[in-house]
Amino acid sequence: MKFGTRLIHNGHESDAETGALGVPVYQTSTFLRRDMSRGPDSQEYDYSRGGNPTRKALEDIIAGLENGARGFAFGSGMGAISSVFGILSTGGHIIASEDIYGGSVFVLENFYRRWGLEVSMVDACPDQIQKAIRPNTKAVYLETPSNPLLKITDLASCIAIAREAGLLTIVDNTFMTPCLQRPLDLGADIVVHSATKFLGGHSDVVLGLAVTRTAELGKQLYAVQNSFGAIPGPWDEWLVIRGIKTLKVRLEAAQNTAMILANWLAAHPRVTDVYYPGLPNHPGKAIHDSQASGPGAMLSFKTQTEEQALAFYQKVRLAAAAPSLGGVETIASRPVTMSHVAMPAPQRERLGVSGTLIRIAFGLEDPEDLIEDFEQALG
Repeated sequence: MKFGTRLIHNGHESDAETGALGVPVYQTSTFLRRDMSRGPDSQEYDYSRGGNPTRKALEDIIAGLENGARGFAFGSGMGAISSVFGILSTGGHIIASEDIYGGSVFVLENFYRRWGLEVSMVDACPDQIQKAIRPNTKAVYLETPSNPLLKITDLASCIAIAREAGLLTIVDNTFMTPCLQRPLDLGADIVVHSATKFLGGHSDVVLGLAVTRTAELGKQLYAVQNSFGAIPGPWDEWLVIRGIKTLKVRLEAAQNTAMILANWLAAHPRVTDVYYPGLPNHPGKAIHDSQASGPGAMLSFKTQTEEQALAFYQKVRLAAAAPSLGGVETIASRPVTMSHVAMPAPQRERLGVSGTLIRIAFGLEDPEDLIEDFEQALG
C-alpha cells in the first residue's frame, strides 16, 4: 500500500469486539488477573504502566509506519528521548549533533552527564563523528533537518560509520515524520518523535514515540519504559492515533505553503537568510533529497536586526507567537527564548541561533494570506 493508505489501514481500523471504526479508549489503570496463581506475565495486560490496549495500538501503528520491530509511547517527546538515553550505561560515551533540539542538549548535559554518561557535541558530519569515537562510545544521536537551522546530516554515511564501530544510531525524526523520511530504512537503530508535533497535528496533546529496528532493542527500551513509567494516558494516545490518519494531507499542504513562503522570504529586503532544504541554494539540499521525499513544513529565517525580529512577533496576526510546531495553525517561535533557551548563549551564537532568528512551522492557512500578514509584520 502507498503511505497515505497505510495511515488509515494500519491494522487497527476497527474494534474486534464491537466493530467500531476506531480504537477504543481504555481508560483504566488496572486489569483483572485471570489466574491468581501466576504472575503478570501470564496475560498481556495487567497494569497500565506496563501496557494498555490503546497504547499498544498507537505503538503498533508507529512501528509499522517507521518499518521497525517495536514502538513505544511516552508522556512527551522529551520522555521518549530521555528514556532512549536510559538504555545506555554509566561510563559510556554518546556522540550527539551539536545543533539538536535544546531540550535534548539539556538532558544530556545536566542529567546524563551527571550520572556518568560522557557526552561529545560535534558537527554532525561523517569525519567529525569518526574523530569523536572513543573506546567507550556506545551511541550516536542525530537530528535532521536540525532544529532550528534546518542543517542536513548525511544519515547513510553517519550510520555506516556507527555500524562499523559497533555503535547504536538514534535519530530524531520529528520534523520529517515517517511520511517524508524513514531513518530505520537507512540503517538507524532507534527513531524518536515528539508526537506533540506533526503526528498529533492539532496542538492539543503532548506525547512522545520511539521505534526500535530490532526486537532485542525493543526489550531493552521496554524495560526503561516500564520502570521509569513516563507513559501517556489513553486519551492522549487516542488523539495521536486520530491525528496520524490525516498526516499525509496535512503535511503535504503545509509543505506546499512552506515552499511558497521560503521563496517569498528569500526575496524580502529585510530578510538576510532563509534556511529551508527545499531552496536550491540550501547547502544540504542534495543530501536531503537523497534521504527524504520532501523538504517539510519547517523553515527559519533571519532579519537584519533583532528589533525587526521582535517587531515581527508583536505584529504578526496569522502566525501564533508560541513554542511547538506541527499543528493546523502556523506558529512563529523565537529559538533563543523558547526551544534553545537552555543552551548556553555562547554556544547558541556559535551555531547561529541568534536574536534575529525566527522559526516558522507552517500550518494550513492559505499561503497568500500568510504572505500578506508577513509583509505587514516585517514592514
